[in-house]
Amino acid sequence: MIDFSIPADLAAERDRVRQFVIDKIVPYERDPRLTSHGPTDELRQELVELARAEKLLTVQAPVELGGRGLTHVEQAVLYEAAGWSTLGPVAMNCAAPDEGNMFLLSKVANPEQIDRYLMPVITGQQRSVFAMTEPGGAGSDPGQLSTSATFDGENFVVNGRKWLITGADGAKTWIIMARLEANPHLPEGPTLFLTEGDTPGIVIERTMNTMDRNYVGGHGVVRFENLTLPKESVLGETGQALRYAQLRLAPARLTHCMRWLGAAERAQSIAVEHARTRTAFGKPIGEHEGVSFLLADNEIALHQCRLTIWHACWLMDNGHKARHESSIAKSSVSEELFKVADRCVQVLGGIGISDETVVEMIFRDMRAFRLYDGPTEVHKWAIGRQVLRG
Repeated sequence: MIDFSIPADLAAERDRVRQFVIDKIVPYERDPRLTSHGPTDELRQELVELARAEKLLTVQAPVELGGRGLTHVEQAVLYEAAGWSTLGPVAMNCAAPDEGNMFLLSKVANPEQIDRYLMPVITGQQRSVFAMTEPGGAGSDPGQLSTSATFDGENFVVNGRKWLITGADGAKTWIIMARLEANPHLPEGPTLFLTEGDTPGIVIERTMNTMDRNYVGGHGVVRFENLTLPKESVLGETGQALRYAQLRLAPARLTHCMRWLGAAERAQSIAVEHARTRTAFGKPIGEHEGVSFLLADNEIALHQCRLTIWHACWLMDNGHKARHESSIAKSSVSEELFKVADRCVQVLGGIGISDETVVEMIFRDMRAFRLYDGPTEVHKWAIGRQVLRG
């Protein structure tokens, strides 16, 4: 039986999250600490305390680690509500990259690593990064990973360069992907390492100037210069980084979609209100078909995106990996929500390209979303291969 109803308690919590964001978080969208490189950590901490006071902090964490152990469908409902403001997920500690990193660490880290690296992120005390993408191509194709690690039986030494490392500036928990060279001690290949951000050998060259501004710390260019790590720093098993990355990426693709669905809804609500009150040629512009059709297309897209997300989440909640479906969701939802934001700009006219509303910021951030966790073309390539396999 297909049941699309939302349980009453979940619906009530969704409404509570949305109201919290509207009342407590939206006013911060004009805060000067929301910079071109994202919210400052000072602003993040202030927002986190607001969510903590409402018992809305890191609700997605496993129960044994202090969270509510939400299902993927429950996350979809609450993250959409949180995404009404791009600062909502930051406040509730369910924004990227921390949300995906927390998921990965909860699945792979050992008890000592959980205490040292995961729990401070869950409690909102510190941030994390996932350092994989490289200038030479290790992004969509992690097989091109060039950052190397050598092992002498006691210590690893990591050398290489990364970029577009979200949140690098100020993050404390670092997950680093490097290719472990052949050695007589451990299996070689792509490996994940855990360390602190202030470890000697981690050099943050600069923060890149990008079109989006919703991630704390922006996107950094990082260099590893003889970064020396003890053997206890390995996350999981050596040579298994690509498998662990897939473990992280499938849910992370969906949580991006959930949050941005909320932002697109916000843009639509602003466009609808404008269409009701702005007049042209003798009547509200929403009564002109050219505008009403744009709003109708948006409503159709929002509905389709929500159902696509929910279906993939339902599959995961029922034990399926849902890689195919999560790729479908990421590629289709990111493209459709960008169109929603674009149409909202069009409905708003001149003020749509100004900062008189948050729509222009949502539009810019939504364009970047089309590249997060793999561009549309990579997902379609994977989808096509699956279709051909039958």
